[in-house]
Amino acid sequence: MIRGLLITGAGDRVRGGEELIARWREEGDGHLWLDLQGEPQARERALLESFDCHPLAIDDAHRERHPPKIEEFETHTLILYRGIASFDTELNFVPQQVAFFIGERYLISLHPGTALSLDRLLDSGEGERLLARSPEFVALKAMYLSAGFYLDSLLEFEEVLSDLEDGLLEGGSDALMRCIVAYKSRLVKMRRIFNYHVGITQELTAYDYSHLPREVDETLHAINDVHERFERLYSLTQMYYDICGDLVDGYLSLSSHQLNNTMRILTVITAIFVPLTFLAGIYGMNFAHMPELGYRYAYFILLGVMLVIAGGLVWLFRRWRWI
Repeated sequence: MIRGLLITGAGDRVRGGEELIARWREEGDGHLWLDLQGEPQARERALLESFDCHPLAIDDAHRERHPPKIEEFETHTLILYRGIASFDTELNFVPQQVAFFIGERYLISLHPGTALSLDRLLDSGEGERLLARSPEFVALKAMYLSAGFYLDSLLEFEEVLSDLEDGLLEGGSDALMRCIVAYKSRLVKMRRIFNYHVGITQELTAYDYSHLPREVDETLHAINDVHERFERLYSLTQMYYDICGDLVDGYLSLSSHQLNNTMRILTVITAIFVPLTFLAGIYGMNFAHMPELGYRYAYFILLGVMLVIAGGLVWLFRRWRWI
């Protein structure tokens, strides 16, 4: 599917498809945005080559799971961005690669599936207003909106994380631990993506790109907005990852403490019964000449000695606060 938006030099707003390219070329002073969703790679390549896009840039855009990057060519700037196809509060997300080819008077966006941020810009008047100013504003706004979808879900995840903390305090379980470990794994993947995006915006703020000029105050402001949002996303994922790690460590510490208490009780019981077992073992030997066996009250005396030993050990362990 090819969707197009043309802002003519006279300020007219025209929506359509591939046919807008000819009108844009004829007028020579308008701004064109072409959004290519799920088009065959051969068709995309032919269209991009008609805009003099560099073959290496096209190869990068078509490469599956290419890391996010920004690269400048003679006629355009390429931004590979990791957008989202779906995302929920459980941190289940399906990423998709979005490529922006930003030229002096045009923007071409490529993505295999639905891109929420691009749909929002195309369906609203905001995309027309930004394209009338300059194509780079549309690309920066799309990245800003996409980061906003991430941010909304991450902030909702904070409530889920709070419930996990309460669950561990009330009494953790292995199922709860598996859930936290799964969240940690998803957060690591998200943190890696946001780290790439922070790197892109850092390059935009540090270096001059001819199609995203920093000397234009509005462009620099838009770049800073995107950079701040991605920095916040990166810091949030890092913070949530650390919290999940603390929850895991806390649960393991509690489990270890409970195990130590159990082992201490078992050790105390063993320490009490060891001397009693020793005495029972001695008088359980069937030797013929054992003087105590002939004494009338030997059985009761032995029981008394065993009770005194057991009671003394219990008192001693209580004094040492072992029980």
